[in-house]
Amino acid sequence: MDTTLDDPLVGQTLDGRYRVDARIAAGGMATVYRAVDTRLDRVLALKVMHPALAADPGFVDRFIREAKSVARLAHPNVVAVFDQGTHGPYTYLAMEYVSGCTLRDVLRERGALQPRAALDILEPVLAALGAAHRAGFVHRDMKPENVLIGDDGRVKVADFGLVRSVDSVTNTTGSVLGTVSYLAPEQIENGVTDTRVDVYACGVVFYEMLTGSKPHTGTNPAQVLYQHLNEDVPPPSAAVPGLPVALDELVAQATARHPDLRPYDAAALLGLAIGARAQLSDSELDAVPPQARASERTAAEDRTSVIPRPVTTQASHASHAAHTTHASHAEPVSHTSRLAAPPLPPAPAPAASRIRRPGVLLVVLGVLLFLGLGTGVWYISSGQFTKVPNLLGKTEAEAKSQLSAAGLGVKRVDRKFSAAFDKGTVMNTDPAGGKRIRGNGAVTLTISRGPEVVVVPDLKGKPLEAAKAELTSVGLTPGAVTQAFSQDVAQGSVISTDPTGGQKRSLDTLVTMVVSKGRPVPVPRVTGTSLDQARSTLEGLGLKVETAPEEVNSPSPAGTVANQSIGAGSQAAAGDTVTLTVSKGPRQIPVPDVTGQEADAARKTLEGLGFKVKVDKPFLSFSNTVDSQSVPAGQNAAEGSTITIRTKGL
Repeated sequence: MDTTLDDPLVGQTLDGRYRVDARIAAGGMATVYRAVDTRLDRVLALKVMHPALAADPGFVDRFIREAKSVARLAHPNVVAVFDQGTHGPYTYLAMEYVSGCTLRDVLRERGALQPRAALDILEPVLAALGAAHRAGFVHRDMKPENVLIGDDGRVKVADFGLVRSVDSVTNTTGSVLGTVSYLAPEQIENGVTDTRVDVYACGVVFYEMLTGSKPHTGTNPAQVLYQHLNEDVPPPSAAVPGLPVALDELVAQATARHPDLRPYDAAALLGLAIGARAQLSDSELDAVPPQARASERTAAEDRTSVIPRPVTTQASHASHAAHTTHASHAEPVSHTSRLAAPPLPPAPAPAASRIRRPGVLLVVLGVLLFLGLGTGVWYISSGQFTKVPNLLGKTEAEAKSQLSAAGLGVKRVDRKFSAAFDKGTVMNTDPAGGKRIRGNGAVTLTISRGPEVVVVPDLKGKPLEAAKAELTSVGLTPGAVTQAFSQDVAQGSVISTDPTGGQKRSLDTLVTMVVSKGRPVPVPRVTGTSLDQARSTLEGLGLKVETAPEEVNSPSPAGTVANQSIGAGSQAAAGDTVTLTVSKGPRQIPVPDVTGQEADAARKTLEGLGFKVKVDKPFLSFSNTVDSQSVPAGQNAAEGSTITIRTKGL
């Protein structure tokens, strides 16, 4: 039912600028409207907080934080925020209007997507989140409802209302934010969020695009939360047989239950996604999954764009509204490794009968010939081949048992480190699952040895370059370097690391370092002293001294220090440079004639030229007219010097 006509905001103009034309969607925190900016004559989306919540400073702060965060991103795959304001009881954001639909609408209509289409949606989403992560923000509520797909195929991420600074995301209080189907285990268990919770959510969304359903389901939220904490996200090929191993590995890396085993941020996951795409052939990218709806199959046969063409809907900005996912559940596909032999022909008739009925004999011979040829063709094309079962994630014993049941052997077992697969499970097979192999063939199994972890070395007190080399030598990656003063660590050496020394981390983990600037040196005031004296004082503290090329006029006497580049009382590191500017004395300014003027007017004239003014009024004098001045008119006086004016006496 269209409730637009019942909405009191429809038809109003907020702030004398934004004319509300129609309601698009309503959620728990805000309502989204299609509006027109009458000043710039453009259509936009107006996100208006519910008046009942506008009285809560916390909600208003989140609203304003969203505007500031998104405005700072300015990324082509992020829904832009143009303006933020308040009109009476309404607090609003003016946002970019995206005509199209949400990813949830696409999944509801299309079911599972082809790998190419899923990657074409995932990559711009990761690009948007990567920009947010590198800018210091975490989205914290990634889900298909917050991915908008325009009528022109552009993909944009919406709803940064839950965004937080990376530096401020610690433990949430009161409730866990986000949608249960996409929450990372650490969000559920500890409320701790950083860039890796967005990586986990994107992995779940990617799984849903590939299979048409969520990896964890239940009759109530508690069951879903339990599965997030205790069960790995299954490989999508378990639901879509024949899906390439590269996509299984991409999902496994993004949804690892331990955050340290996931890519550090969305930009890192984007690199893995691009790498996975490069491993796939066109036929693998364009394979239509069994869970795809009929419309998706038709689109695959007559494709005009990579991303599934969205059905235009008013749900473009409905990321706050509640959507119910209707995942497609196709009938299971039955796979056999060997075909049953054709039935034997009936026994030949007795000789007498054959003599009496030669036509029957010819028919029987024809059938035998046909069946023989058919059996031969079948055996050559299919009968001698068996499909390799999908063994990813299976234990070594389970994999060998399934191969034996399929009539296949094990050629050899390799063991490699993997952050995506549990120790002792199959991480790769050669040939891959779904590929055909001769019936008596053998398969090479690669078993995971679990993630290769290394101990972070203790780098305290080591010079920066040596510390970087040591991290690289053990397989870790040097990260950002910041500086701080230290009383006990030499300048240029490491004060601390994150993670700290002794902790175990997977290969390529970023390690940030704080490097010592040495002991702080309090900078004294040297302005007003001679240049030689100032240089001696500063160099005695271990500071370097430079002199500015130009001298300046100042109240300080000529030849003394007028300014210093590091202010008095500030802290500097030994070896820092302080630039001193030498004074050439105060400016000499011609003094005007102010006699005959009123005292107040004369004061303004002189002070306006940079002089200080003293008024001398004789005792019992009732005149306010200047009779004389201490510096005669036409003479020069130093800027800032005092000029005395005297009024007429009796």
